[in-house]
Amino acid sequence: MQAKATWSIVLAAALWGGIGVFLKLLTAAGLSSMEGVAVRSAVSAILYGLFLAVTDRKALLIHPRHWYYFFGTGVCSLVFFNWCYFTTISQSSMSVAAVLLYTSPVFVALLSALFLRERFTAQKASVLLLTFAGCALVTGLFPLGQQHVSLITLLLGLGSGFGYALYSIFGKFALEKYTPSTVTFYTFLFAAVASVPISGLYRHLHLLVSWKAAAGGLGIGLFCCILPYLLYTAGLQHVEAGKAAILATIEPFVAALLGILLFHEEITFFKLLGMAAIFGAVLLLNRPILKKET
Repeated sequence: MQAKATWSIVLAAALWGGIGVFLKLLTAAGLSSMEGVAVRSAVSAILYGLFLAVTDRKALLIHPRHWYYFFGTGVCSLVFFNWCYFTTISQSSMSVAAVLLYTSPVFVALLSALFLRERFTAQKASVLLLTFAGCALVTGLFPLGQQHVSLITLLLGLGSGFGYALYSIFGKFALEKYTPSTVTFYTFLFAAVASVPISGLYRHLHLLVSWKAAAGGLGIGLFCCILPYLLYTAGLQHVEAGKAAILATIEPFVAALLGILLFHEEITFFKLLGMAAIFGAVLLLNRPILKKET
C-alpha cells in the first residue's frame, strides 16, 4: 500500500509538470493568468462532478459545517497557488516558476510543525537556507546579472509554493472525514466558485470557442487537475504530508524538461545548480536523524 501510494504521488507530480504547456495554449487564446485558473477549476469541477453523479453519488455528500476544509484546499491552496504559479510563468519561464513552486516542502515542514505538532529541528532550518540559496541561483539573483527576475515575480513564485503546501495540510484534515473523491471534487468546486467571478472570465467567454482555448482547457482540467489531484489525494491517505511534498518534487524537473524541449527555454549552469540545491534540500529534509547509542 505504501509503495502504491508513493507511485501515485510521483505520477501526480509528473502530470502537474505539464501545466505550463496547456497554459501556453490558454494565454495564446487571449486569456489572462487568473482566467486560466478559472478555466482549470471550472472544467475540473464540471467534468468530475458529472463523473461522480453517474458512478458514485455518495461522494457528493458532505456536512455543511465542514465547508472550511474545502475552502482551504480549493481557495486558499488551489486558486491562490495557481494564480501565483501562472503569473510567475508568464513573467519568467516554466522552469523558474516550477522550481520556486517547489519550495513548498519547506512550507509544509513549517506548517506541519505549527498545526500537526511536528518538531522544527536544526535539520529543517538548514533545509530552509539551502532552499533559498537554490532559489537565488535558479532565478538569476546570484550571481548578479545572470537573469533579471523582479522581486514581485520572486514573491509570487514563493507564494505558489506556500499555497501549494496548504493543500497537504488542509487535505490531511479533510481525509479524516471524507474519501479522496469527495475531497478532490469539492476542492475543484470551491476553486471554481471563487475564481470565475474574481477572474472576470464570464466577460470573455467568446475567447473559449477557439481550438487553443478548448484544447488548453480540456488538457489542463483533465490531465493537470482531475487525474493528478485524485492520485495525490489518494496517496496522501497513506503517506505523511511532508514526505508527499518531497516526492512531488519531480514536477519541476518535468516542467523544466518540457520547457527546454518544447519552448527552447535557456538552461544555464547556475539554474541547474539552483535546482540541485533545492532538490538536495528536500532530500535533506527527509533524511532520518541518527540517534546516538546509549
